[in-house]
Amino acid sequence: MTSSSCLRAWPLWPALKSLPSPVIRSLTLIAALVLTPAFSWTTPAANATVLFDEGKRALEVDISELFPEQSRVQISRWIEHLAHSLTLVYGHWPRERWAIDVEPVSGSIDDPIPWAQVHREKIDRVAFYVLSSVSADTLKHEWTGYHEVAHLLLPYRGWGDTWFSEGLASYYQNLLQARVGVLSEEQMWQKLYDGFARGKADDRFDGQTLLLVNQQMREKGGYMRVYWSGAWYFFAADISLRAQSNGAYSLDNALKQLNSCCAAQSLSVAEIIAHLDASTDQKMFSELYQRVYQSRKMPPYASLFAQLGIEIKNGQVSLVADGANARRRREFLSSTAL
Repeated sequence: MTSSSCLRAWPLWPALKSLPSPVIRSLTLIAALVLTPAFSWTTPAANATVLFDEGKRALEVDISELFPEQSRVQISRWIEHLAHSLTLVYGHWPRERWAIDVEPVSGSIDDPIPWAQVHREKIDRVAFYVLSSVSADTLKHEWTGYHEVAHLLLPYRGWGDTWFSEGLASYYQNLLQARVGVLSEEQMWQKLYDGFARGKADDRFDGQTLLLVNQQMREKGGYMRVYWSGAWYFFAADISLRAQSNGAYSLDNALKQLNSCCAAQSLSVAEIIAHLDASTDQKMFSELYQRVYQSRKMPPYASLFAQLGIEIKNGQVSLVADGANARRRREFLSSTAL
């Protein structure tokens, strides 16, 4: 088993290091109830449920009995929303079967999901630790859930190039929130810009390659540069794909093709990039990879925003209303792979 964990503050939260892994309870399907046009719930025995997408892929949901009943209802609504957001990349979930576990934890209401972790197992599992009294609406507005489920868009082995996997999740956490209606277009671009700015500000190891900073991150830090350099990689790749195809093909399509060939596999980053290059019939992903992992500081990003009609004024994004760049920018708000 391999796993990755993400925190709002990024370094490990000492108070949670000793928490046991959630217990995966037995799931036995006994009934079905249609909730939305895209999903249906079934209620197994014990304390778990199963959610299906339109393609009958299954999400096993295990919400701890330690939550009060009303909290369980709120968390169920949030998970339904979160699962729906993931289908807005290419129409279905990345795996035929996957799981979400939710356990209660104490903490500040300002940080309702202080800990989350993706376990790469036979059935990929996302574990969330959530405050007991939190509402579905509050959880929907937290980036953490979108970040964690976005990890599943890559058939990643779970270790190696952290910047690559965390970069994809950091990039898509913003796209998913906008596509599902939690963020406005301007808010989405502002959050993406703010992330890049944090990566640039994390300059303690400027002069060292991203590969080296990635390797020593858990001992020495550099989380912001690692995560947001990775997000820059996927943002730059997405812009390039859209420009080459006049908006007909994007990173959404490339990930869909990757999922079609390799969803059940556990690939290294080199293998993932080889598949992405093959699916697009070019070497853009591998060439960009060489550039980013050898970079010695956060890559420049103002020119990327400019290509989409986004001006930066005193750290705030300003969206140009008209023109080809503005039209291309708005295309990011929906998938080209649906």
